[in-house]
Amino acid sequence: MSVSDARGLYLGLISGTSVDGIDAVLARFEPDLEILATATLPWPAPLQQQIVALARDRAAIALDELGALDVRIGRQFGASAIALLHQAGVAPQQVRAIGSHGQTVCHRPAAEPPFSLQLGDAASIAEATGIDVVADFRRADVAAGGQGAPLLPLLHQSLFGRDGATRVVLNLGGIANISLLAPGRPLLGFDTGPANCLLDAWAARHLGTVRDEAGAWAASGQVDTALLARLSADPYFALPPPKSSGREYFQLDWLTRFGLDGVSTADVQATLLALTTHSIVEAIHTHAAGTREVLVCGGGVHNPVLMDALTTALAPTAVVSTAHYGVDPDFIEASAFAWLARQWLLDLPGNLPSVTGARGARVLGSLSKAPRARG
Repeated sequence: MSVSDARGLYLGLISGTSVDGIDAVLARFEPDLEILATATLPWPAPLQQQIVALARDRAAIALDELGALDVRIGRQFGASAIALLHQAGVAPQQVRAIGSHGQTVCHRPAAEPPFSLQLGDAASIAEATGIDVVADFRRADVAAGGQGAPLLPLLHQSLFGRDGATRVVLNLGGIANISLLAPGRPLLGFDTGPANCLLDAWAARHLGTVRDEAGAWAASGQVDTALLARLSADPYFALPPPKSSGREYFQLDWLTRFGLDGVSTADVQATLLALTTHSIVEAIHTHAAGTREVLVCGGGVHNPVLMDALTTALAPTAVVSTAHYGVDPDFIEASAFAWLARQWLLDLPGNLPSVTGARGARVLGSLSKAPRARG
């Protein structure tokens, strides 16, 4: 397929490890990324609770329930795509393809055999929207010996790596990951550890809220240095890249293993925020020395307590939102999966072996055709 065949509009969909909503983006990529419309659509509460429960206890779901959940998630993704198109005033026929990441429910690249499982039936999305859907992006990289994550560094490089400066792009989703953009060095990216997933889970358990809004609860507590030391000693943090993780690892069962006796709930929250900060800063200092600027995207960019902590710990390195460069920090991930759909249509690789550890570059994803002829 020629480049001209893949020009046009693309729609990207993702629900991240925080399970706080489905991000939808309408974008084009010639000559550069242009985000035309965005939306975040909330999960229906029962479906969100089922997804979170599955991440917490995967043995608790029957095969029939898992199959049904896959379709329900796919239908919700399809509804999100339709809502975005309606908002933008764009007909489905104008969209070349949808790139759907789906909802990760288990990510085990180090298992034997390795796998990464995302739910969100692509055929249901194609049926609901009338648009071809490229999905299941992580399997090909995992099959080639890679981590299947992160998949954003190539887009980060395209967006922010053009002037020769050494930068880190930091994505603060449920899990934190960094992309190192440095002249003369291979592009590097990996998951550093938890960003929001433990903070959100602890707030949900003790405040009954979906998040610690603006980090206010964490700010009310004090960091327990002994607890922070125990958490930071987890072997994951010392692993060299390539590496990736997910909510199935960094969950409340993981936290309580380290002993919380005598630590107030607010102090635990403050310590979790310190853990996020510490693990990110250590990763940058170890693997990205000389970084001039850290560009932050993802939901954590809206937590001023976390952003202040990172700014202080990384000084004199500048810490700024990607909005500083005109790119909405909330929708880079969804844009990446729109871009990966375009890569599939062009028969071009979507992974980078220096990032994931795969044996080679691979075209990522599989296609679910829309139930009507495409123009």
